[in-house]
Amino acid sequence: MRKFKANWEIQENWQLVFPLLGLIGLGYSSYKLALVLLKDVQFIFTLFVTLIVFFVLLKFILFIFKKLKKKWILKYRWEMIRVFIVFAITGSSSVYVGRPIIKMIGITKENLGAIGYWILYIFIGLIFYQILLVCFGWLFGQFKFFWEFEKKMLRRFGLGKFIN
Repeated sequence: MRKFKANWEIQENWQLVFPLLGLIGLGYSSYKLALVLLKDVQFIFTLFVTLIVFFVLLKFILFIFKKLKKKWILKYRWEMIRVFIVFAITGSSSVYVGRPIIKMIGITKENLGAIGYWILYIFIGLIFYQILLVCFGWLFGQFKFFWEFEKKMLRRFGLGKFIN
């Protein structure tokens, strides 16, 4: 445990929550991917494939961590897990927020066409993504990181004149 704490620069025991949440989320995602890949297969085989997907994704994520460690300026390595959790929650939430907004406006695939519907759906989801990213970043104690990330993203969209 000391080696794990030293590797992730964890000073307090409460900070272990973020690696634990990351592993739980990775396990759940691996299980859902295994279910998608293997339809109507025995449960034991699904668990076996879940473990394989889990370890492949874990290796990939640790590789990404190494690459982003140089790019993202964070005080501790465990904060990277917190940032990834915020990105995951924000992506899922923007979909759940965008869907009722589209319905409330009265837009369906039938009255706008499939292509128009999806373009508008993605556009509305992107707007809510920007707002939710900063909000969830604040909730997880990473407001400064996500505010800087948001300003950079808005500049790339050509909206840099609207921010300080």
